[in-house]
Amino acid sequence: MKVAFFGTSAFGAEVLRSLVERGRLDVTTVVSQPDRPSGRGRAPTPPPVAEAARSLGLRLRQLEDASAAPPDADAGIVVAFGQLVREPLLHAYPLVNLHPSALPRWRGAAPIERAIMAGDSETAVAAIELSAELDAGPILGEERIEIGTADDAGAVRARALELGVPLLERALLDRPTPRPQSEEGVTYAHKITAEDRPLRWSRPAVELDRQVRALSPALGARAQLGDRTCLVWRARPLADGPPEGRIADGLVVGCGQGALQILELQPAGKGRMEAAAYLRGLREPPTRAA
Repeated sequence: MKVAFFGTSAFGAEVLRSLVERGRLDVTTVVSQPDRPSGRGRAPTPPPVAEAARSLGLRLRQLEDASAAPPDADAGIVVAFGQLVREPLLHAYPLVNLHPSALPRWRGAAPIERAIMAGDSETAVAAIELSAELDAGPILGEERIEIGTADDAGAVRARALELGVPLLERALLDRPTPRPQSEEGVTYAHKITAEDRPLRWSRPAVELDRQVRALSPALGARAQLGDRTCLVWRARPLADGPPEGRIADGLVVGCGQGALQILELQPAGKGRMEAAAYLRGLREPPTRAA
């Protein structure tokens, strides 16, 4: 079976590497998005899947419209591709999509992040038949994933990778009977935007903790501590603390309910560091957060 792989993101790159390493499927072609400007210099940068394909020595196509020219294959795998799949690709051959959520909950672009932000205690990873409607195809296999109170998006994504790759293999090699998704409980995981990143101290500390974990380790939540802008990578909610927006010893920030202790952060222009190291480098600790 010749398999074409369609993907763009870092998660897609991890799935691609795992599939090739396991060797049960013959990935003959990789299709990804074109290079995009990135960084301060806005230099053209290849997507993670394209970089992975080159490092693995796989045939690579980078297309603005992959649906218009399906590569020669017996089947296709789609993982966080970022393009709407339509005809003629949609029905050129069997297409299996790997989606890290408990479908039909959290269809869309950011299912892991939205599940953590919402306080879900459990999610899943599913192999589904690709359909014209976003993430709505019949389920070919599913594995449940517990979300612990200290898990960030990276930890959940790692479990989705570990459980999801075997699901893809079984979906294509064993051809399980598809199970239609329920029409009840549909929610959409909209793409993470700049509006999702600032920590707003009027909110309860437990919600801000979930926001920090959802945005780690890739994006980071934003906070203004005194006159310094920082990314917050790790924190923990506390039942009590200073008044809202005030900062107490140990980088404990008062919230609308409870307080959030910042454990790891990254000041602008510097690397990630523990809160204690950050405070040692200041002449005076910050007293207010914005």
